[in-house]
Amino acid sequence: MKRIQVKRINRARLAASMSAVIVAALGFAIVRGTVATAASFPAECPWMDTSLSADQRARVLLDHSTLDQKTRWLDEQAANTPTQTSFGGSVYPVQVPCTPTIIYTDGPYGVTGQTGVTAFPAPISQAASFDLSTSLHKGEAVSTEAFTKRRNVILAPGVASGRTPLSGRTPEYFSEDPLLAGLMAGANISGIQEHDDTPTVAVLKHYVANEQELDRQRSSSNIDTRTMQEIYTLPFGIAVAEGDPGGVMCSYNQVNGVYACENKATLTDILRDEYGFSGYVVTDFGATHSLTSNPPSLVAGLDQELNRPRFWTPTTLHAALAAGTITEADIDQAAFRVVRTMIRQGLFDIPLPATGVTDASTPAHQALALDMAVKGSVLLRNEGALLPLGGHPRSIAVIGPTASNTPTNGISARTVCDGGVSCPNPVAAIDAITARAAADGSTVMFNNGADLDSAAATAAAADVTIVFGYNTQGEFNDRTNLALAGNGDALISAVAAANPRTVVVLQNGGPVEMPWLSSVRSVLEVWYAGVNQGTAIAQLLWGDANPSGRLPVTFPKSLADTPTAESPGQYPGVFADGTTVRPPGSIEIRQVNYAEGLEVGYRWYASQGIEPLFPFGFGLSYTTFQYSKLQITPTTTDGGKEIRIRFTLTNTGAVAGTEVAQAYVTLPNSTGEPSKRLVGWSNVALQPGETKHVEITLSASDLATRHLLQYWNNGTGAWSTADGSYTITVGGSFNTSLADTFTVHHSG
Repeated sequence: MKRIQVKRINRARLAASMSAVIVAALGFAIVRGTVATAASFPAECPWMDTSLSADQRARVLLDHSTLDQKTRWLDEQAANTPTQTSFGGSVYPVQVPCTPTIIYTDGPYGVTGQTGVTAFPAPISQAASFDLSTSLHKGEAVSTEAFTKRRNVILAPGVASGRTPLSGRTPEYFSEDPLLAGLMAGANISGIQEHDDTPTVAVLKHYVANEQELDRQRSSSNIDTRTMQEIYTLPFGIAVAEGDPGGVMCSYNQVNGVYACENKATLTDILRDEYGFSGYVVTDFGATHSLTSNPPSLVAGLDQELNRPRFWTPTTLHAALAAGTITEADIDQAAFRVVRTMIRQGLFDIPLPATGVTDASTPAHQALALDMAVKGSVLLRNEGALLPLGGHPRSIAVIGPTASNTPTNGISARTVCDGGVSCPNPVAAIDAITARAAADGSTVMFNNGADLDSAAATAAAADVTIVFGYNTQGEFNDRTNLALAGNGDALISAVAAANPRTVVVLQNGGPVEMPWLSSVRSVLEVWYAGVNQGTAIAQLLWGDANPSGRLPVTFPKSLADTPTAESPGQYPGVFADGTTVRPPGSIEIRQVNYAEGLEVGYRWYASQGIEPLFPFGFGLSYTTFQYSKLQITPTTTDGGKEIRIRFTLTNTGAVAGTEVAQAYVTLPNSTGEPSKRLVGWSNVALQPGETKHVEITLSASDLATRHLLQYWNNGTGAWSTADGSYTITVGGSFNTSLADTFTVHHSG
């Protein structure tokens, strides 16, 4: 992809392989998002006239609604079950006719809580591919599976900024970099919502500064304005511009002392007014705290309370109206945003099937899961070119519990499959490796790694050893360290001491320390690789596929090197008495001070002169690439012209491979930026000896790249483009060396 843009993706080109085959089976016909037979509609439902715009239809519906019918749209359960009248003790009238049944599902990993769906690789693996088309295709597949399982609102994708690798939900998010995270989310949203055969709504989450699980409901993320704009809201802004999500979910935490779901500064001033978000804002479950905050949460920009009504009941809404703290126009506005979104995305016109299918996972979805697992894997070390496995080793030892579907102390391949999507029987690495080795006439021995001496003996008896290390993490809890789980570091050390020809396969959700790194020959990071993990691992180990993934997050040498390790006030946050442990029964808000400011992710390591274990964007290949002839045009601009980054890339190795060619910019010193930043990339596939001319374009009209050439000016309260010299560097990771410059000069 020469230009790093996904806005209004050419789905006919990118999604041809994912075209749906369920239309006839479900009994409806689609003409690009419009029901083909929608010329007639019931007289009592004028909002079903598809010749009207979504805005017009939503307005007509609300004009035909009573006040209490309008308030139904302000609660998920009341909005989505139109004939039910009682929800958790709150009573409503029946909704107006011709309104759809709407069912939400969680979805960053895939359709959650259902069987017969595809367990895709984790979003962090998705981002490691740097491949926007796979992110889009996954969105299409998840949309299809959700709809055929009777779900038409998908609470996904998720975005966070990775200020600490201890965050439990790191594998659920994309990247520490705003551009990569925002574009990946935008592509995923486009896949979900533009899949016209199965109309669904994407809800982007968790907005904003939701960077830890510890006390997520009783903590305040305290952030200066510039950092908020450049680091934390920017990826959401890019995702909104590129994918136009129907919904945004506000997060549990406070932002500068105000709950995110009641925060006018973030919900209205930034999300709506600055970034142009036109959908509806829904809370996370239990993230509402009040209707009568100052300003009232309804006025601040919140539109819907998730699950049953708690604070936005008919009683509390009527009381607030009587007290004058809200108006009926406020209720109208929130209801309008919800209704318009559902109409615009086709939920009114194409009902959910009466019954869900048993198995929604198609062969195409399974193939996509495999492709994503391969593309998202990152080769971190390969001393002496031990990989790919060649020379037909006579014997191979496979060691570690996650390599097998047979549990060892409760740990198996299923443990590292996904983040909550049903994955009862993934392809285990031992099975795929055994089958692949047999094709070469090699034998495979397996040891579950529970006993270090036994594992070492198995390793010593083999020509090559493949040892698996893992950790587990997810919602509700943060990690306490960056070590591997299950005594994994000791296992790898013992195996490496017994066999110098050792390959480590990592199955984890984020950065880990590697105290054993210098004693192993190769390290392959595969993350949580989904249902086809074993097949992907075998393809990569033997070179049937060439690793092309790149790290979407920085791997530190130790936890002490991370941006939030400076003080407990930064993480985990402190209470008024300076302590970090919540006393029993306390409801005090933990204060988490983002004192590192802009120095998040790779910006921190660069600004502090700390060498990471592996830098952002890093990844090896079974071939080599050479960059040359970098040219930036124009050399001088007033800030309003396109910047074209052109260079030549050559495959100087002996096998075909794909390079993720990355471009970074260093802003003028006057801006006070801590380091260079990613501004674009291109996935370039090359045959041995082949050369391609690559171009990455930065457009002043495109939000994703415009803001990356700017800084937030606290003095003017706006984005600014500084005069001065800008340095562009290109290469295969953050540690790029080929450089050229251009100058910005504003006349007058």
